[in-house]
Amino acid sequence: MDLQDESTPLAAAIAQDVRRRSTLVGAPLPRPPATRVLTVANQKGGVGKTTSAVNVAAALAQSGMRVLVIDLDPQGNASTALGVDHRAGIDSIYDVLVDGQPMSAVVVESPTVPGLFCAPSTIDLAGAEIELVSLVAREGRLATALNAHLADTAYDYVFIDCPPSLGLLTVNAFVAAREVFIPIQCEYYALEGLSQLLRNVELIRTHLNPTLAVSTILLTMFDGRTRLSAQVAEEVREHFPEQTLRTTIPRSVRVSEAPSFGETVMTYDPLSSGALAYLEAASQIAQRGAESIDEGAHP
Repeated sequence: MDLQDESTPLAAAIAQDVRRRSTLVGAPLPRPPATRVLTVANQKGGVGKTTSAVNVAAALAQSGMRVLVIDLDPQGNASTALGVDHRAGIDSIYDVLVDGQPMSAVVVESPTVPGLFCAPSTIDLAGAEIELVSLVAREGRLATALNAHLADTAYDYVFIDCPPSLGLLTVNAFVAAREVFIPIQCEYYALEGLSQLLRNVELIRTHLNPTLAVSTILLTMFDGRTRLSAQVAEEVREHFPEQTLRTTIPRSVRVSEAPSFGETVMTYDPLSSGALAYLEAASQIAQRGAESIDEGAHP
């Protein structure tokens, strides 16, 4: 196929991907002036939350950053995608939250991406919501552990992957972070629950963490063939022009397949359109951090 001929949709898409690859792959990204801690949250399930967290983290690590992913979801999907063991009984983020174990004792490096580290989840975390209720400073236990860890270990980025609900685990994530990163799927009801999430962020700001702000919104599951995706993207950009990244993440079989092989799409199929989109999103997040575009939105 002649890549110069963009007369068909397929040829145009391939040509666009070739241009994106030449621009993105191997391009250095600016380091943030201080560790950026982002909680990846959306109270609606199935929006690509964990997928976005691990793939953006992997893209940043591949560019030479030191990145930590904290898996706060009892399902452990982020741990799976990073190829990290999260069987019941191993040391995990549960031990950090409930037993006060230092985070350095549970963090392991991903076997597929150098510089990408994970504090894994286990199924034990499912009971942590109940166990945390009776503990002292229950909302700030992750923040305390993370701050102690950051005092000894340098990272450029920390991503905290939350369960799709607002319980004590998610509250801990909000208290520990400076930024909220919200993936939104380009489908009907995309904004459903978002207003509640924003109200919860405001409550956390008022009572527990005044530095917290929504810094990043990423549109996921974008289907360029449908008018609906374009309408949802337009609506989100209209409401959140500063926070919404230019890149949209397309629906992609490769992105969905990657975790079953214990990988992110960044190593599973680095030249796929999904991998390129996440690399582009990571690049925009890094550029925003360096430019400090929104006062209070990041360190």
